[in-house]
Amino acid sequence: MPTSPAVTLDDVLAAREVLAEVLTPTPVERSRSLSERTGLEVHLKCENLQRAGSFKMRGAYTRMARLTEEERGRGVVAASAGNHAQGVGLAARLLGIAATVYMPFGAAMPKLAATRGYGATVVQVGTTIDDCIEEARRHEQETGAVFIPPFDHPDIVAGQGTCGLEILEQVPDVRTILVCTGGGGLLAGIATAVKALRPEVTVVGVQAEEAAAWPPSLTAGHPVALGRMSTMADGIAVGRPGDVPFGLVAELVDGVETVSEDSIARAVLFLAERAKLVVEPAGAAATAHLMDLGEDAARRYEGPVVAVVSGGNIDPLLLLRIIRTGLTVAGRYLQLRVRVPDRPGELAAVLALLAELRCNVLEVQHHRRVVGLKVHEVAISMTLETTGHDHSAEVVRALQDRSYTVEQV
Repeated sequence: MPTSPAVTLDDVLAAREVLAEVLTPTPVERSRSLSERTGLEVHLKCENLQRAGSFKMRGAYTRMARLTEEERGRGVVAASAGNHAQGVGLAARLLGIAATVYMPFGAAMPKLAATRGYGATVVQVGTTIDDCIEEARRHEQETGAVFIPPFDHPDIVAGQGTCGLEILEQVPDVRTILVCTGGGGLLAGIATAVKALRPEVTVVGVQAEEAAAWPPSLTAGHPVALGRMSTMADGIAVGRPGDVPFGLVAELVDGVETVSEDSIARAVLFLAERAKLVVEPAGAAATAHLMDLGEDAARRYEGPVVAVVSGGNIDPLLLLRIIRTGLTVAGRYLQLRVRVPDRPGELAAVLALLAELRCNVLEVQHHRRVVGLKVHEVAISMTLETTGHDHSAEVVRALQDRSYTVEQV
């Protein structure tokens, strides 16, 4: 006999009523650049513009608003690397509930500061979310505080599902929805709402391939824990899918895709440059998948497509590193080592050639002690800014045409 789903459309609709007093729908923006790149009509659901900077406020507030007065009096406790922490902190402030949040050492400073700014007590422990969850559960046992999970609770999933209701209202003819996915709360919630109202719409999750627990879990038929994870997308770096989301995702979702670290970096850069959106790596995964597909997207999916941009809480220092990586992946940073004759004026000749090629020199170093360098040669290491892969190839060819030995680093 089939069991009833953990979350239904009625639950999502009820969550929307709870959230109506504190949240307004986030905008959906058509992306001309992605539409041209893929041959599909593509829209971005801007959850990075949500209160507290991500979709997490939807679930956290829904769960906490339903606590009894006695439970509220005991306070709440959570564990998070950042976005859930901020959602819990803001929800607690709005509801007048004391909140303690365990966050790992190494969590982004802006996320720590924002969580404290909302009034939550932040305790840093360990280096992983699992360390934080262990301490949060101990705190729960010792104090009676109510544990607010990041994704594995029906109220959390129902709250996240309100994002799906908004997508259907804002893009009524949507045919495909791509969702950045970690533990599965957002994916399960959106799928619950969308499939109940528009079962023909394709819903696909997108994970960082270095933290992709969903594909093996779906294959196994139950949540499977990863042995290790290594991704810049900390917001979706979840080692095991949640039990509540798993049943919904397995039944309703049409597939889960993965994207590389380079693809995520390129998508963060693209969203900043072309969509004028500041997006964290986790929030760029769905966009990265579309960019990876390019023109093949029109053979994989029907349009219009909505890619959920799930969060914008990024450490500026990480953003700087990602921009550098994204520029490199896009072919706009070119690192070369050029071997030239050791004679006066040769460095000036190389720089003059680069100027003719409209190439900006960011860094240059002159070496005489390099393995394999001939007695009459010197090596010039350079970091160059170009307009893309074609321009980079043009620069390399021009240097080689001058009989220089060129090595790309």
